[in-house]
Amino acid sequence: MARAPPLGTTLAFMMSVIALSLPEMLILRKVLKLPLIATFAGVVGSGILLVGFLFNAIL
Repeated sequence: MARAPPLGTTLAFMMSVIALSLPEMLILRKVLKLPLIATFAGVVGSGILLVGFLFNAIL
């Protein structure tokens, strides 16, 4: 019997595909400097990880 991945893992993956994609970073490069883009990626990545862990722990 095949099992689906946990909900938190799936949710974190779907959010990260959109928020941390290469096209998104290229668009941000037009309006932000590299240190701000790195900070954005770090904060968003940390938030996505936190959401994934919380959903996996709760559900």
